[in-house]
Amino acid sequence: MIQAHVEVIRRTNQEFQVLPKRWVVERTFGWFNQYRRLSKDYERLPEMSEAAIYAVMTRIMLRRLVV
Repeated sequence: MIQAHVEVIRRTNQEFQVLPKRWVVERTFGWFNQYRRLSKDYERLPEMSEAAIYAVMTRIMLRRLVV
């Protein structure tokens, strides 16, 4: 099982401020939306969704290694 460390960042002012590392997550979600199976929640079990994410990330990494 994979564990993630989540850091909650409180806003100190009302102005726009770039949050650290948020763009990495948003970019990854954008990559996932290119694949039909991950664009919607088709799976019944969370393990199947996790396996689909591993498969897509493997495909993305292999495609980048080839180029």
